[in-house]
Amino acid sequence: MSVAQTITEEQKGTQFGMINHFGRIASWHTIAPPVVFFAMLIIVSIFNPNYLGPLGISIATASAAPILLIALGQSMVLNVGSIDLSNAAISLFGAILLALSVPDFGWVSIIVVLALLTFLGAINGAILAYTQIPSFALTLGTLGILKTATLVISGSETIYVTNNRELITLLYLTKLGGISLTFWLGISVALILWAVLRLTMTGQDMTGIGKNEKGAILTGVPVKRVKIMAFALSGFAGGLAGFCIVAQAGSASASGLGSNLLLPGIAAALVGGTSISGGVTNPINVIFGALTVAFVPIAIQAIGFGAQAQSLVYGFFIILVVALSTIGSKTRIVK
Repeated sequence: MSVAQTITEEQKGTQFGMINHFGRIASWHTIAPPVVFFAMLIIVSIFNPNYLGPLGISIATASAAPILLIALGQSMVLNVGSIDLSNAAISLFGAILLALSVPDFGWVSIIVVLALLTFLGAINGAILAYTQIPSFALTLGTLGILKTATLVISGSETIYVTNNRELITLLYLTKLGGISLTFWLGISVALILWAVLRLTMTGQDMTGIGKNEKGAILTGVPVKRVKIMAFALSGFAGGLAGFCIVAQAGSASASGLGSNLLLPGIAAALVGGTSISGGVTNPINVIFGALTVAFVPIAIQAIGFGAQAQSLVYGFFIILVVALSTIGSKTRIVK
Protein backbone atom coordinates (compact mmCIF):
# COMPACT_ATOMS: atom_id res chain seq x y z
CA MET A 1 0.00 0.00 0.00
CA SER A 2 1.34 3.39 -0.98
CA VAL A 3 1.85 6.28 1.41
CA ALA A 4 -0.96 8.18 -0.31
CA GLN A 5 -3.35 5.24 0.15
CA THR A 6 -2.33 4.93 3.80
CA ILE A 7 -3.06 8.62 4.41
CA THR A 8 -6.39 8.29 2.63
CA GLU A 9 -7.37 5.32 4.80
CA GLU A 10 -6.36 7.20 7.94
CA GLN A 11 -8.43 10.21 6.83
CA LYS A 12 -11.42 7.98 6.21
CA GLY A 13 -10.99 6.44 9.65
CA THR A 14 -10.79 9.86 11.24
CA GLN A 15 -13.85 11.06 9.34
CA PHE A 16 -15.77 7.92 10.32
CA GLY A 17 -14.82 8.45 13.96
CA MET A 18 -15.96 12.07 13.80
CA ILE A 19 -19.27 11.03 12.24
CA ASN A 20 -19.82 8.49 15.03
CA HIS A 21 -18.86 11.10 17.63
CA PHE A 22 -21.30 13.70 16.27
CA GLY A 23 -23.92 10.98 15.91
CA ARG A 24 -23.65 10.17 19.62
CA ILE A 25 -23.92 13.85 20.50
CA ALA A 26 -26.94 14.26 18.21
CA SER A 27 -28.59 11.20 19.76
CA TRP A 28 -28.09 12.59 23.25
CA HIS A 29 -29.48 16.01 22.31
CA THR A 30 -32.47 14.37 20.62
CA ILE A 31 -33.42 11.75 23.19
CA ALA A 32 -32.52 13.38 26.49
CA PRO A 33 -35.08 16.25 26.65
CA PRO A 34 -38.26 14.13 26.58
CA VAL A 35 -36.60 11.48 28.78
CA VAL A 36 -35.68 14.06 31.44
CA PHE A 37 -39.17 15.59 31.30
CA PHE A 38 -41.00 12.29 31.70
CA ALA A 39 -38.60 11.30 34.49
CA MET A 40 -39.62 14.53 36.23
CA LEU A 41 -43.29 13.62 35.81
CA ILE A 42 -42.66 10.18 37.29
CA ILE A 43 -40.95 11.71 40.33
CA VAL A 44 -43.85 14.10 40.87
CA SER A 45 -46.45 11.35 40.44
CA ILE A 46 -44.69 9.16 42.99
CA PHE A 47 -44.39 11.81 45.70
CA ASN A 48 -47.64 13.71 45.10
CA PRO A 49 -49.87 12.70 42.16
CA ASN A 50 -52.29 15.56 42.94
CA TYR A 51 -49.86 17.97 41.28
CA LEU A 52 -50.50 16.27 37.92
CA GLY A 53 -54.22 17.04 37.90
CA PRO A 54 -55.80 19.46 35.40
CA LEU A 55 -55.16 22.45 37.67
CA GLY A 56 -51.50 21.54 38.20
CA ILE A 57 -50.92 21.03 34.47
CA SER A 58 -52.62 24.34 33.70
CA ILE A 59 -50.47 26.23 36.22
CA ALA A 60 -47.24 24.54 35.09
CA THR A 61 -47.80 25.21 31.38
CA ALA A 62 -48.77 28.83 32.07
CA SER A 63 -45.55 29.39 34.01
CA ALA A 64 -43.61 27.53 31.30
CA ALA A 65 -44.80 29.89 28.52
CA PRO A 66 -42.40 32.82 29.12
CA ILE A 67 -39.60 30.38 30.02
CA LEU A 68 -40.16 28.57 26.72
CA LEU A 69 -40.03 31.78 24.68
CA ILE A 70 -36.88 33.00 26.45
CA ALA A 71 -35.30 29.56 25.92
CA LEU A 72 -36.22 29.52 22.22
CA GLY A 73 -34.55 32.89 21.72
CA GLN A 74 -31.54 31.71 23.68
CA SER A 75 -31.32 28.53 21.61
CA MET A 76 -31.09 30.55 18.39
CA VAL A 77 -28.11 32.50 19.73
CA LEU A 78 -26.46 29.43 21.26
CA ASN A 79 -26.84 27.68 17.92
CA VAL A 80 -24.48 30.20 16.27
CA GLY A 81 -21.93 29.70 19.06
CA SER A 82 -22.79 32.77 21.16
CA ILE A 83 -24.92 33.47 24.24
CA ASP A 84 -27.49 36.16 25.05
CA LEU A 85 -27.57 37.13 28.71
CA SER A 86 -29.86 40.05 27.93
CA ASN A 87 -32.92 38.37 26.40
CA ALA A 88 -34.68 37.95 29.74
CA ALA A 89 -34.02 41.64 30.48
CA ILE A 90 -35.38 42.51 27.03
CA SER A 91 -38.50 40.55 27.98
CA LEU A 92 -39.04 42.46 31.22
CA PHE A 93 -38.28 45.77 29.50
CA GLY A 94 -40.90 44.92 26.88
CA ALA A 95 -43.43 43.96 29.56
CA ILE A 96 -43.04 47.40 31.17
CA LEU A 97 -43.41 49.15 27.80
CA LEU A 98 -46.53 47.14 27.02
CA ALA A 99 -48.13 47.84 30.39
CA LEU A 100 -47.47 51.56 29.90
CA SER A 101 -48.60 51.84 26.28
CA VAL A 102 -51.43 49.33 25.74
CA PRO A 103 -54.03 51.38 27.70
CA ASP A 104 -53.60 54.27 25.26
CA PHE A 105 -52.61 52.67 21.95
CA GLY A 106 -53.97 49.11 22.06
CA TRP A 107 -52.80 46.77 19.29
CA VAL A 108 -50.53 49.41 17.80
CA SER A 109 -48.39 49.43 20.94
CA ILE A 110 -48.08 45.63 20.87
CA ILE A 111 -46.75 45.69 17.30
CA VAL A 112 -44.42 48.63 17.96
CA VAL A 113 -42.98 47.12 21.17
CA LEU A 114 -42.32 43.76 19.50
CA ALA A 115 -40.61 45.56 16.61
CA LEU A 116 -38.52 47.63 19.04
CA LEU A 117 -37.37 44.59 21.01
CA THR A 118 -36.51 42.73 17.81
CA PHE A 119 -34.45 45.77 16.81
CA LEU A 120 -32.68 45.79 20.20
CA GLY A 121 -31.77 42.13 19.68
CA ALA A 122 -30.47 42.95 16.20
CA ILE A 123 -28.32 45.77 17.63
CA ASN A 124 -26.75 43.24 19.99
CA GLY A 125 -26.03 41.00 17.02
CA ALA A 126 -24.61 43.84 14.92
CA ILE A 127 -22.25 44.98 17.67
CA LEU A 128 -21.09 41.39 18.15
CA ALA A 129 -20.64 40.79 14.42
CA TYR A 130 -18.75 43.98 13.63
CA THR A 131 -16.65 44.43 16.78
CA GLN A 132 -15.95 40.81 17.78
CA ILE A 133 -16.73 41.65 21.43
CA PRO A 134 -17.42 38.31 23.17
CA SER A 135 -21.17 37.80 23.39
CA PHE A 136 -20.95 37.06 27.12
CA ALA A 137 -19.42 40.47 27.86
CA LEU A 138 -21.59 42.34 25.35
CA THR A 139 -24.94 40.97 26.50
CA LEU A 140 -23.95 41.24 30.16
CA GLY A 141 -23.50 44.96 29.54
CA THR A 142 -26.84 45.13 27.69
CA LEU A 143 -28.43 43.33 30.63
CA GLY A 144 -27.27 46.07 33.00
CA ILE A 145 -28.46 48.85 30.69
CA LEU A 146 -31.91 47.32 30.24
CA LYS A 147 -32.36 46.64 33.95
CA THR A 148 -31.60 50.29 34.69
CA ALA A 149 -33.95 51.42 31.89
CA THR A 150 -36.69 49.19 33.27
CA LEU A 151 -36.35 50.70 36.74
CA VAL A 152 -36.34 54.24 35.36
CA ILE A 153 -39.37 54.01 33.05
CA SER A 154 -41.42 52.11 35.65
CA GLY A 155 -40.39 54.39 38.51
CA SER A 156 -39.63 51.17 40.44
CA GLU A 157 -43.38 50.63 40.71
CA THR A 158 -45.84 48.06 39.43
CA ILE A 159 -47.55 49.22 36.24
CA TYR A 160 -51.13 47.96 35.99
CA VAL A 161 -52.91 47.64 32.66
CA THR A 162 -56.22 49.46 32.93
CA ASN A 163 -57.75 50.29 29.54
CA ASN A 164 -57.56 47.66 26.78
CA ARG A 165 -56.61 45.07 29.40
CA GLU A 166 -58.54 42.35 27.55
CA LEU A 167 -56.24 42.68 24.51
CA ILE A 168 -53.49 41.05 26.53
CA THR A 169 -55.12 39.05 29.34
CA LEU A 170 -57.38 37.22 26.85
CA LEU A 171 -54.32 35.31 25.66
CA TYR A 172 -53.78 33.95 29.18
CA LEU A 173 -57.40 33.46 30.19
CA THR A 174 -58.38 31.58 27.03
CA LYS A 175 -57.55 27.88 27.27
CA LEU A 176 -57.33 25.15 24.68
CA GLY A 177 -57.36 21.63 26.08
CA GLY A 178 -57.06 23.10 29.57
CA ILE A 179 -53.81 24.87 28.60
CA SER A 180 -53.47 28.64 28.29
CA LEU A 181 -52.98 30.13 24.82
CA THR A 182 -49.72 31.69 26.03
CA PHE A 183 -48.18 28.22 26.08
CA TRP A 184 -49.67 27.36 22.69
CA LEU A 185 -48.06 30.56 21.41
CA GLY A 186 -44.69 29.23 22.60
CA ILE A 187 -45.32 25.91 20.85
CA SER A 188 -46.22 27.75 17.63
CA VAL A 189 -42.98 29.76 17.79
CA ALA A 190 -41.01 26.55 18.40
CA LEU A 191 -42.54 24.92 15.32
CA ILE A 192 -41.80 27.98 13.19
CA LEU A 193 -38.19 28.13 14.38
CA TRP A 194 -37.81 24.39 13.75
CA ALA A 195 -38.96 24.97 10.16
CA VAL A 196 -36.59 27.93 9.79
CA LEU A 197 -33.60 25.88 10.96
CA ARG A 198 -34.43 22.80 8.89
CA LEU A 199 -35.97 24.22 5.72
CA THR A 200 -34.32 27.58 5.04
CA MET A 201 -30.81 28.52 3.97
CA THR A 202 -30.55 31.07 6.78
CA GLY A 203 -31.39 28.42 9.36
CA GLN A 204 -28.83 26.01 7.93
CA ASP A 205 -26.27 28.81 7.90
CA MET A 206 -26.92 29.39 11.62
CA THR A 207 -26.17 25.76 12.38
CA GLY A 208 -23.14 25.81 10.09
CA ILE A 209 -21.68 28.84 11.87
CA GLY A 210 -22.19 27.15 15.23
CA LYS A 211 -20.44 23.98 14.08
CA ASN A 212 -17.51 25.65 12.31
CA GLU A 213 -17.49 29.43 11.92
CA LYS A 214 -14.18 29.53 10.04
CA GLY A 215 -15.43 26.95 7.59
CA ALA A 216 -18.66 28.91 7.15
CA ILE A 217 -16.68 32.05 6.32
CA LEU A 218 -14.57 30.17 3.75
CA THR A 219 -17.69 28.80 2.05
CA GLY A 220 -19.21 32.27 1.66
CA VAL A 221 -21.82 32.19 4.42
CA PRO A 222 -22.85 35.78 5.36
CA VAL A 223 -21.78 35.27 8.97
CA LYS A 224 -22.43 38.83 10.15
CA ARG A 225 -25.95 38.93 8.74
CA VAL A 226 -26.81 35.51 10.13
CA LYS A 227 -25.59 36.42 13.62
CA ILE A 228 -27.66 39.59 13.54
CA MET A 229 -30.67 37.48 12.55
CA ALA A 230 -30.08 35.07 15.46
CA PHE A 231 -29.97 37.89 17.99
CA ALA A 232 -33.00 39.56 16.37
CA LEU A 233 -34.95 36.33 16.84
CA SER A 234 -33.84 36.27 20.46
CA GLY A 235 -35.14 39.82 20.93
CA PHE A 236 -38.43 38.96 19.23
CA ALA A 237 -38.93 35.86 21.36
CA GLY A 238 -38.09 37.92 24.45
CA GLY A 239 -40.76 40.42 23.41
CA LEU A 240 -43.35 37.64 23.15
CA ALA A 241 -42.29 36.43 26.60
CA GLY A 242 -42.92 39.94 27.91
CA PHE A 243 -46.36 39.81 26.30
CA CYS A 244 -47.06 36.54 28.17
CA ILE A 245 -45.90 38.08 31.45
CA VAL A 246 -48.34 40.98 31.17
CA ALA A 247 -51.11 38.62 29.99
CA GLN A 248 -50.68 36.47 33.09
CA ALA A 249 -50.24 39.22 35.69
CA GLY A 250 -52.25 42.03 34.13
CA SER A 251 -49.33 44.23 35.13
CA ALA A 252 -45.57 44.54 34.92
CA SER A 253 -42.89 45.28 37.47
CA ALA A 254 -39.10 45.43 37.49
CA SER A 255 -39.10 43.04 40.45
CA GLY A 256 -42.29 41.08 39.80
CA LEU A 257 -43.29 38.24 37.51
CA GLY A 258 -40.62 37.66 34.87
CA SER A 259 -37.80 39.36 36.76
CA ASN A 260 -35.90 36.09 37.25
CA LEU A 261 -36.21 34.36 33.88
CA LEU A 262 -32.55 34.39 32.84
CA LEU A 263 -31.38 31.25 34.64
CA PRO A 264 -34.55 29.21 33.91
CA GLY A 265 -34.38 30.29 30.25
CA ILE A 266 -30.77 29.14 29.85
CA ALA A 267 -31.50 25.94 31.77
CA ALA A 268 -34.53 25.20 29.55
CA ALA A 269 -32.50 25.72 26.37
CA LEU A 270 -29.74 23.40 27.57
CA VAL A 271 -32.05 20.76 29.04
CA GLY A 272 -33.90 20.99 25.72
CA GLY A 273 -30.81 19.70 23.95
CA THR A 274 -29.19 22.92 22.76
CA SER A 275 -25.40 22.67 22.71
CA ILE A 276 -23.50 25.29 24.72
CA SER A 277 -20.79 25.27 22.03
CA GLY A 278 -23.12 25.84 19.09
CA GLY A 279 -24.34 23.94 16.05
CA VAL A 280 -26.93 21.75 17.77
CA THR A 281 -30.48 22.75 18.69
CA ASN A 282 -34.02 21.53 18.19
CA PRO A 283 -36.75 24.04 19.10
CA ILE A 284 -39.28 21.24 19.53
CA ASN A 285 -37.10 19.63 22.20
CA VAL A 286 -36.74 23.03 23.88
CA ILE A 287 -40.46 22.70 24.65
CA PHE A 288 -39.61 19.69 26.83
CA GLY A 289 -36.76 21.66 28.40
CA ALA A 290 -39.11 24.51 29.35
CA LEU A 291 -41.69 22.10 30.76
CA THR A 292 -39.00 20.34 32.79
CA VAL A 293 -37.80 23.65 34.24
CA ALA A 294 -41.37 24.76 34.93
CA PHE A 295 -42.04 21.53 36.79
CA VAL A 296 -38.98 22.02 39.00
CA PRO A 297 -40.88 24.06 41.65
CA ILE A 298 -43.70 21.50 41.57
CA ALA A 299 -41.26 18.61 41.97
CA ILE A 300 -39.45 20.40 44.79
CA GLN A 301 -42.72 20.96 46.66
CA ALA A 302 -43.85 17.39 46.00
CA ILE A 303 -40.60 16.00 47.43
CA GLY A 304 -40.82 18.34 50.41
CA PHE A 305 -37.99 20.83 49.84
CA GLY A 306 -38.33 24.59 50.18
CA ALA A 307 -38.61 27.08 47.34
CA GLN A 308 -34.98 28.12 47.95
CA ALA A 309 -33.87 24.90 46.25
CA GLN A 310 -35.10 26.04 42.82
CA SER A 311 -31.95 27.91 41.80
CA LEU A 312 -29.88 24.99 43.09
CA VAL A 313 -31.77 22.61 40.81
CA TYR A 314 -31.50 24.97 37.81
CA GLY A 315 -27.76 25.24 38.38
CA PHE A 316 -27.45 21.47 38.71
CA PHE A 317 -29.32 20.99 35.42
CA ILE A 318 -27.03 23.40 33.61
CA ILE A 319 -23.83 21.81 34.94
CA LEU A 320 -25.04 18.26 34.27
CA VAL A 321 -26.30 18.91 30.75
CA VAL A 322 -23.19 20.85 29.71
CA ALA A 323 -20.96 18.13 31.19
CA LEU A 324 -22.82 15.36 29.36
CA SER A 325 -22.65 17.35 26.13
CA THR A 326 -18.95 18.13 26.25
CA ILE A 327 -17.24 15.16 27.91
CA GLY A 328 -14.81 13.65 25.45
CA SER A 329 -15.20 16.46 22.93
CA LYS A 330 -13.05 19.43 22.06
CA THR A 331 -15.60 22.09 22.89
CA ARG A 332 -15.24 25.50 21.34
CA ILE A 333 -15.52 28.47 23.62
CA VAL A 334 -18.70 30.51 23.46
CA LYS A 335 -18.06 33.66 21.43
